Amino acid sequence: MSRSDSKPDPLRDPNAPAPTGLSKDWPDLSGRIEDDGVHRLAVRVYYEDTDFSGVVYHASYLRFMERGRSDFMRWTGIDHNDLMDAEGGLAFAVRRMIIEFAGSAGIDDVLTIETWMGDMRGASMLVKQRVLLEGRPIITADVKVALVTRAGKPRRMPLWLRKIFAPHAPEGAEVDGPE
Repeated sequence: MSRSDSKPDPLRDPNAPAPTGLSKDWPDLSGRIEDDGVHRLAVRVYYEDTDFSGVVYHASYLRFMERGRSDFMRWTGIDHNDLMDAEGGLAFAVRRMIIEFAGSAGIDDVLTIETWMGDMRGASMLVKQRVLLEGRPIITADVKVALVTRAGKPRRMPLWLRKIFAPHAPEGAEVDGPE
């Protein structure tokens, strides 16, 4: 049985079941934040994402997770362009990533990128991510991002930004506090 015959393709067949954990109306370019607070984004693996053997090249997962973080922010109400226009220019920069590779994917697989907030403190926050293949985690990552100015200097998250993230932050995360 060929790969395409083994399972229905949710990106080609609208009657195919959505991947585990996604809403039935999931074909949305930027994914969605579900009731459990987790942002889920479907990503298809293309040839360019793989190595010579057809397996996803490890660095491709970094791009997939970046899309997940960007779209998570978009769903919370923060657009990268708006952030760059705020207060003379702000952006989030990855400060540290801890990644565990527990499996792999290949050409034409449809992955689910899950993103949710961890702790939020001062100028940084922890973003938790998983990459799932058919509902099974193949990558987990803890990503510490820091808010920086256009000049690249760390900047404490302003209150207006913390309030936007507050509904998505875990209990006990620093939301209110000095500007």
